Amino acid sequence: MSAVLPKVLLTNPMQEAEQARLAASAQVIVAPSTDADTLRALIADADVLVVRAKLPDDIFEHQTRLKGVVRHGVGLDMIPMPQATAHRIPVANVPGSNTASVVEYCLNAMFYLQRNMQSLALQDPVGDWAPARPRADGMVELSGQTLGIVGVGTIGGALAKAAMALGMNVIGLARRPESLPQGVAFADKQTLFSQADIVVLACPLTDETRNLADAQTLAMMKRNALLINVSRGPVVNTSALVAALQEGRLGGAALDVHDVQPIPPGLYPAGLDRLLLTPHVAGITQSSMARMSRGAADEVLRLLQGQRFVNLVNPEVFE
Repeated sequence: MSAVLPKVLLTNPMQEAEQARLAASAQVIVAPSTDADTLRALIADADVLVVRAKLPDDIFEHQTRLKGVVRHGVGLDMIPMPQATAHRIPVANVPGSNTASVVEYCLNAMFYLQRNMQSLALQDPVGDWAPARPRADGMVELSGQTLGIVGVGTIGGALAKAAMALGMNVIGLARRPESLPQGVAFADKQTLFSQADIVVLACPLTDETRNLADAQTLAMMKRNALLINVSRGPVVNTSALVAALQEGRLGGAALDVHDVQPIPPGLYPAGLDRLLLTPHVAGITQSSMARMSRGAADEVLRLLQGQRFVNLVNPEVFE
């Protein structure tokens, strides 16, 4: 009689090669839908869960033999962590897998808002020449500007290094000022928002950071300053940001994360040409997805071989 393979449930497909690597050691099931009822039903006999979609808060009430959960990525907000820990279910993620992608997104957003190449591109090389040239007059170099980073962790630290290579001055707001990278000056909230030419939000969503960029905070910023959010939507007060842009009190903004995702009608008014909106893709590239899938598959296979996760995020389950 052949041995029964353990069941690995994926909320969404992984990279094909890594999914095949798992299939050599387990029965791999891809959820046909990520709605709560489907996930609750499929988790019942799963041994390992790989997460790329928001889990219902009661998901672990419906499992019977779950050995562990692996986040296909970094952020843990898709997983009800207190419930996982209460059920003594270990959780792992793939730290650093999307760092380069998010850093490049931030740089792209800066260049888009300061040096919009699309507005200079010649659709008609002859007829567009004269009209396009004056558009360059109002564009600003990043070199010499002050970048303020809120949340100088793995991503914020890598962004600081890239920005300094471009000749930018970097200041940072972090819970532990002593952990700031060399060359990054600590700044409190008021100093950072008032002195920075560009503010990047790269902090986790916590009680302290929720609504961090509210009307009062945005009022501290320079009128031509830029705000870039790659953290979580609720870190920014959306209505206050929209008002600042509409009234010309802010130079522009790039938002990859939003209060509600996908973006519902009416969240942002039409016609704000200094507002760049993207669908939560800062960390998604072909390269980062490959790292996420490879790292997630490695963790799943470790667990199936009776080992502990390398990137365990709730070690208290073993206390």
